[in-house]
Amino acid sequence: MKLFSFPLASLEKAIHKRVLSLPSPHKEWFTERWQQKPYKKAFVENKALPLVTLVAKGKSWDDATFTEALQEWDAAFYEAEAEVLRPLIQGDGLLQLMQKNLPAERAQALLAKLEIRRAAPQASAAPDAAPAASTATD
Repeated sequence: MKLFSFPLASLEKAIHKRVLSLPSPHKEWFTERWQQKPYKKAFVENKALPLVTLVAKGKSWDDATFTEALQEWDAAFYEAEAEVLRPLIQGDGLLQLMQKNLPAERAQALLAKLEIRRAAPQASAAPDAAPAASTATD
């Protein structure tokens, strides 16, 4: 997908503004990672910028092009990441003009994409621990 030429500083400012209003567990989780330069760069390039591209170009693309671009966007989100990105679709802050005239069904498709979750590290460790505990007691 050809990315939209959007100023990264504006996008980072919008993300930072959203982080300030996140609820408690998401705020700490995201802030900790956002301070790490590799995470910040990967988040902006692989998640936020493609989302902005889909919002900006989604108004003028035909259905086939939009669907294809959405399928090409291979991203899974932690819950805190989805909380940060959701306002970019729903029309918050600096990007409000960009969301204007975005068809509702495309906005819903983008919101659904944010629901694709990554496996949480704690969830993957718990199943491994349970069998080990049961074999130790046998």
